[in-house]
Amino acid sequence: MDFSAILISLRTASLSIVITFFLGILAARWVVSIRTTVLKTIIDGIFTLPLVLPPTVAGFFLLYIFGVRRPIGQFFLDVLGTKIVFSWGATVIAAVVVSFPLMYRSARGAFEQVDQNLIHAARTIGMSEWRIFWRIVLPLALPGVASGGILAFARGLGEFGATAMIAGNIAGKTRTLPLAVYSAVAAGDMEAAYEYVGILVGISFLVVVGMNWFTARERRYKAGGRAK
Repeated sequence: MDFSAILISLRTASLSIVITFFLGILAARWVVSIRTTVLKTIIDGIFTLPLVLPPTVAGFFLLYIFGVRRPIGQFFLDVLGTKIVFSWGATVIAAVVVSFPLMYRSARGAFEQVDQNLIHAARTIGMSEWRIFWRIVLPLALPGVASGGILAFARGLGEFGATAMIAGNIAGKTRTLPLAVYSAVAAGDMEAAYEYVGILVGISFLVVVGMNWFTARERRYKAGGRAK
């Protein structure tokens, strides 16, 4: 078994969840604050689109954007000296794009469930919107936000289609665990494929346990709030 695939997947998922976590929170806060229904619907549709698109289609768009003959890809190559496609950074970009909708929708749902009376009360005592968000909204919505983060981490770890399109399947460089499973099966190395699958199943099980824990915590909090 090639342990580099495990390390690459963990590095990719770890960095992508940091990016996705904060992007998802900021995007959710922005969409929740939009008052125009049509605009909110359009923005929400754009943010959610990678969730319903086939991963290979998402990867196609990423390849189109970051290709060396495209403005953005050429900028990175000429100015920064970095080639995005078929690099480890491409695996991170793919993981961020496909996992972002899960983080965004979880955070948005959690924010929308916060008691608006608390927000109105904070405004009456002169708290700024950003302070209300960080001191009231985010702490109250944290169980739902954390669940979204766990789910987004697992989605980034298990990403296959978009990664294959923009990063390729380069052993020791861009071959993540899902790609390693595919390569092992294609090469007839079923023993290695079983090992990779076992690792992914184990991680996925831990993700489900983590999500259930945060969900139970959120329900206990709501039950306690109603009891008061």
